[in-house]
Amino acid sequence: MAQYFSLHPEHPQPRLIRQAADIVRQRGLVALPTDSAYALACQVGEAQLLDRIRRIRGVDDRHHFTLMCRDLSEIAQFARVDNAQYRLLKATTPGPYTFILEGTRELPRRVLHPKRKTLGLRVPEHPVVEALLAEIDGPLVTSTLLLPGEDLPLSDAEEIRDRLGRQVDLVIEAGYCGAEATTVIDLTDGSPVLVRAGRGALEPFGLDAG
Repeated sequence: MAQYFSLHPEHPQPRLIRQAADIVRQRGLVALPTDSAYALACQVGEAQLLDRIRRIRGVDDRHHFTLMCRDLSEIAQFARVDNAQYRLLKATTPGPYTFILEGTRELPRRVLHPKRKTLGLRVPEHPVVEALLAEIDGPLVTSTLLLPGEDLPLSDAEEIRDRLGRQVDLVIEAGYCGAEATTVIDLTDGSPVLVRAGRGALEPFGLDAG
């Protein structure tokens, strides 16, 4: 059964953050709150954990994983970003956005889309995630915790433990974080293209949901 940590949503306890980071380093799969909805998260490069996420989500190898980063400097390390893209990223991060970008050679191929060699990248605005990323000192591979056949991501930590307690290693509770997924913007072709309308506003990209 998964471990269950209750963290303060604004001032997460350092002891529990260290314990959560240890679980991640020991190849654990974590369900954690973000600034949009709950996500599944693991270390970069863990093929078996990526397969576990795919099974939970009911998706195939064309699924875009998201690299959750601490800041823009990490994004630039793992994705090819030109000046125009960087300005958009700077204006909208941290926040509830996922950006589809071309990955760099710093990343394992299994993390990238098999044909496009792209992935999602984001900088979340959530104290618990920020503290965990700082403790790990690197990014996490994540996927929205949206189960097959359901319209909204899971948003209640106890429900996640009840439904996925044998499929994940840790559930982090830090109060309600919402049940609306990130807005996904594809930046690979120069102009922003809306992939999914979510919690993030579209105005910064000159887009609308219609």
